[in-house]
Amino acid sequence: METQDVVRALSALAHESRLTLFRLLVARGPSGMAAGDIAKAIGVGPTAMSFHLKELDRAGLLRSWRDGRYIRYAVQVEGVRALLTYLTEDCCGGHPELCGEGWQPDRNLECVCEGEERHD
Repeated sequence: METQDVVRALSALAHESRLTLFRLLVARGPSGMAAGDIAKAIGVGPTAMSFHLKELDRAGLLRSWRDGRYIRYAVQVEGVRALLTYLTEDCCGGHPELCGEGWQPDRNLECVCEGEERHD
């Protein structure tokens, strides 16, 4: 991941509604949610929701697919993993084993990754 991609991802997350939306989708897992259901859950109108979804998608943090008449959104695990890797790759001078047992950022993605279906 390039520095400009990281800046784009962090900028996308640096908005209260987008961060709330992102965390909701992390909790939801690989099945994701329909855009309308996301909007209702976080109390955002359709126009604002469309904008926020596009920003997170453009940042490589979401994926979307058609499900009947709905568009569903879920976390793009590869994008999140790339962001976390970029942010932590120089941990302890490039020797993450020195950081201790609790420092394993990829472990946090396991629940989202398990059974993830691809809808490209």
